[in-house]
Amino acid sequence: MAFRQALQLAACGLAGGSAAVLFSAVAVGKPRAGGDAEPRVVEAPAWAGSARPGPGVWDPNWDRREPLSLVNLRKRNLDSGEEELASRLDHCKAKATRHIFLIRHSQYHVDASLEKDRTLTPLGREQAELTGLRLASLGLKFNKIVHSSMTRAIETTDIISKHLPGVCKVSTDLLREGAPIEPDPPVSHWKPEAVQYYEDGARIEAAFRNYIHRADAKQQEDSYEIFICHANVIRYIVCRALQFPPEGWLRLSLNNGSITHLVVRPDGRVALRTLGDTGFMPPDKISRS
Repeated sequence: MAFRQALQLAACGLAGGSAAVLFSAVAVGKPRAGGDAEPRVVEAPAWAGSARPGPGVWDPNWDRREPLSLVNLRKRNLDSGEEELASRLDHCKAKATRHIFLIRHSQYHVDASLEKDRTLTPLGREQAELTGLRLASLGLKFNKIVHSSMTRAIETTDIISKHLPGVCKVSTDLLREGAPIEPDPPVSHWKPEAVQYYEDGARIEAAFRNYIHRADAKQQEDSYEIFICHANVIRYIVCRALQFPPEGWLRLSLNNGSITHLVVRPDGRVALRTLGDTGFMPPDKISRS
């Protein structure tokens, strides 16, 4: 009986792609002539997969790392039965907690026409120093710094890393700024071309799948990892990790140099410790550009 239940759980855990957790057609109120609301359907991008679970339903296998989804049940030895299955499942269980620190880059020259010229402002450099000091003061043994390959993120990383000597740095294009998914409700001042949502959205979703998940089963100790990137990327990641509707990412606001702290437990549960914290900065050093 226990093995039959395991098979049923495995089937549930493997159903659908990981992006399916967060994407489906969403009905929202759209005013019309009599004051009523007419549902507006927001179609998910092609790369998003099938429908997500209903509101309030937590998918425990959101990162596809539930032990049952990692074990090939077809190779089960019928002689050893449930004892072997239990051993294999235990071997696949995560044992450590991941602490993920998402840092937004500091203030930069937004008016520069070329990306390479969008360097940090003097205030931005001060903000990065303050963020680096704050991270160092936590007394944590950081494992690595992963940063966007855009100029403002690279410069922010260089300043912060001075306060965290010995922590290795890794650059990636996946964390570059972009348009993750059409926001709902929409905004009038920012309307990128539809193709940008498909191109950037697929890349940012790939960043989420690649970096945000529970610890590998081989990891024995808790890890503390820093990701230095951009507001849109961080807001999207937070919505995805908490299984909130990703279309709401633009409702969140992040200051320059802010710290967002996500915790991913071995059982896959995710907690948001802080969102866009800049309480360590003097008021006159805070900006959101």
